[in-house]
Amino acid sequence: MYQQSAGVARQTVGLAAGVLERTAPEAEAIVFQRCGWCGTAMYQRLLCPVCQGSDLRTERSEGVGTVRHSTVVHRNTPAARNVSLVEMAEGFVVRGRVMGPPIGIHSGDRVRLSTAKDPVRSEPVFQLVDEPYRAWT
Repeated sequence: MYQQSAGVARQTVGLAAGVLERTAPEAEAIVFQRCGWCGTAMYQRLLCPVCQGSDLRTERSEGVGTVRHSTVVHRNTPAARNVSLVEMAEGFVVRGRVMGPPIGIHSGDRVRLSTAKDPVRSEPVFQLVDEPYRAWT
């Protein structure tokens, strides 16, 4: 876990990197790593997937992204839910849920972080930024 003090995030000894945390009582953010050597952004990694470097800086995401893939899951839940891969503006991909009808979430939809931690699945929850225009044929 990371602690925020004076605008600088630092790692707390003994806890996993890349977790979600609160910065203020009402604001939530996703914490990710950026490689100090090649600049690659990543989520919950111990080494850079590009250069295998271990010099990882902790940064906060702005919470804006684009749905890259979404699927509807009917298993282990009373109602259908979606599981989406969201590419954040900073360049890393995170798995989470997008609020709304599961069948209405598509690749390319723009989303914004709503809640950093779903109380049931402990994954980020996103909401659609705007309804995309789709031509119906």
